[in-house]
Amino acid sequence: MDTVCSPYFDPDFDSLPERIYGPACRVNIDNESLEDCTIVKIDSVNKQGLLLEVVQALTDMNFTISKGYISSDAGWFMDVFHVKDELGNKITDQRVINYIQQVIGSNGVTSPKAMARTGLESQPGEPKAIEMTGKDRPGLFSEISAALADLGCNIIEAHAWSHNARLACVAYISDKSMETPIDDHRLHAIEDHLTTVLRATTAKEENTNQQEVKPAGLPKGELSTTTRAERRLHQLMLSVRDFDRPPRHSRSPTSVTDSGDGERKASVWIESCIEKGYSIVTIECKDRRRLMFDTVCTLTDMQYVIFHASVDSCGGYAYQEYFIRHVDGCALNTESEKDRVIKCLEAAIERRVCEGVRLELCAHNRVGLLSDITRVLRENGLAVVRADVATQGEKSVNAFYVRDTSGNNVDLNFIKSMKREMGAIDLAVMEDTTNSQPTSTAKPKFSIGEILKSQIERFSHSFVAIK
Repeated sequence: MDTVCSPYFDPDFDSLPERIYGPACRVNIDNESLEDCTIVKIDSVNKQGLLLEVVQALTDMNFTISKGYISSDAGWFMDVFHVKDELGNKITDQRVINYIQQVIGSNGVTSPKAMARTGLESQPGEPKAIEMTGKDRPGLFSEISAALADLGCNIIEAHAWSHNARLACVAYISDKSMETPIDDHRLHAIEDHLTTVLRATTAKEENTNQQEVKPAGLPKGELSTTTRAERRLHQLMLSVRDFDRPPRHSRSPTSVTDSGDGERKASVWIESCIEKGYSIVTIECKDRRRLMFDTVCTLTDMQYVIFHASVDSCGGYAYQEYFIRHVDGCALNTESEKDRVIKCLEAAIERRVCEGVRLELCAHNRVGLLSDITRVLRENGLAVVRADVATQGEKSVNAFYVRDTSGNNVDLNFIKSMKREMGAIDLAVMEDTTNSQPTSTAKPKFSIGEILKSQIERFSHSFVAIK
C-alpha cells in the first residue's frame, strides 16, 4: 500500500502576513510626553465596532479617558487616548502596561481564541444568566429579589439600572444548594414567574412586550466583566425605549427631573458635513467616568460607524465630537432620525447618573440576603434606582443608589442624625459620585441606626463590616 503523506506547512508561514504588513494591532504606551497622564496610541486594521472594544478594554481597567483622538479612514484605525488610573495618576506599573498591550495589542480585543473561549456553552452546575426588562415602579427590584429567593435561587451577580420609568436587570443565578444545576425546564419556570412579577401592575392596554424575562444575551463568562454587563444594560434600555420620557404624572422615583441648582444639562446636537458625507454629533455635558464608553456604546448599537472623533474634558465638563455614518454608508438625512439619535444619546448619558445616596454593604452571602436588604429599604420608603451585586468568595458585596419613593433625594443629614452602631453591621453611605471625578479616595462612613434596626436585627448576624 502506498504511504499517504500529509502536506507539510512551515510554521513560519503563520507569521508571514505579520512580517510583511506589520502586526494587525500596535499599541504604544507613552509616559514621557505629558506630566499628568499616560498616552496610549493604537494603530490597527479597522473593523466595525473596534473603537467600542478598545474603549471597553480601557474602561474595564478602570482608567479615566481625559482626551481622545480617533481616525479610521482608508481601512486603518488610529487612536490616541490620554488616560489616568483610578486615583488620577499616570500608569507607571510595568505589569499594568504589559497587560494593556496584551489585551489591546497582538493578542487583541478581537482575538479569535478569546472569542472562542467566551462563546462556549454553560457547563452543568454553572450559574445561569438571565435578563429582565419592564416598567419600573417603587420596590420592583425588591420584588424581583424576593421572587428569586422564594424560588430557591442564589443571586451570584446582578446589575440593575432604572431610568425614565423603565428597568433593566442582568443577573447570574444558581440553585441554593450550589450543587444542583438549574436545568432548562426550571429556568423556564423561573422566567415565567419573574415575568408575572414584572407585569403585575401593567394595564391591559399597555405594551407588555417590554415586560419580559429571558436568558441573557451574553456569552459565558462575560458577566464577570462589569463593562460587558453594562453594555447589555444599555442595549436593554434602548430596546424598551427609555429615551421616551414618561408623562409627568406617571414619573417614577427614577425619572430624571430638571435640576434647580443651575448646572448645565447635557447638550447634544447634530450637524451635516455635506462635502465629506458625514453627520457630526456634538455632545457637551458634565464629565464623569465611563462617559465615552456610554456614548460610543450607544452609537455602535444603533448601527452607526464612527470614522473620526475627538473627546476632551476641562473644568469638570466633557466635549465630544463624532463624525458618523450609518452602516449602510448614509449620513443622517431626516430630522426624525437626528432627533432619535439625540434622544438616545441623552438617555445614555442620564441612565448611569443616579442623583441619590449610595449605600455599600458587605455581608456573608446566603439565599435571600438581597431580598432581606432590599425589603428593609423598601419598607423605609427608599427606592433602589441602581444596583450592583457581586459575590467574592463567601461574601456578597452590594452597592445601591437610593431615593425616596416620591422621587426626592434622601436627606443625608437625616441619615447622619441616626448615627448608632448596630453590632457588626456597617454601611458606607455617601452622596452621589457618578456626576464628577473623584477628589479623594476616602469614603465617609455612617451607620444607619434605629430606622432599620428593628427590621434588620433578625438577620444581622450574617453581616460583616465593610472594609
